[in-house]
Amino acid sequence: MSGVSASVLTMMRGLNSLGKRGVVTDYAGEELYPGDLINYAARQGNRVRVTDAIVQKVTTRLEGGRLRPMLKVQPTGTESGFTKRRSLRAEWISAEHVRLVMADVADEPTR
Repeated sequence: MSGVSASVLTMMRGLNSLGKRGVVTDYAGEELYPGDLINYAARQGNRVRVTDAIVQKVTTRLEGGRLRPMLKVQPTGTESGFTKRRSLRAEWISAEHVRLVMADVADEPTR
């Protein structure tokens, strides 16, 4: 099948020949966008705490032959545990164990 006839066939079926861009979601299937408030597990020494953060950037990364959804987040300081976080620096996390709390809480999404 030639390239022209293949592209016509994909257009007739309603498919894009460049592929369809997926949406990064939390574990319950809710879509994640910059400016959303999320909840995720963060390590603190040998312990794990639950923390809230604002999503700054949503992307994917190819690791070990698999496409992995990644989020750049800014922690809000609201978290479980009795020991406070040392810094509120932005960090990259996997979207694997993330849950959307509230959509679009940031006034203007940061990029």
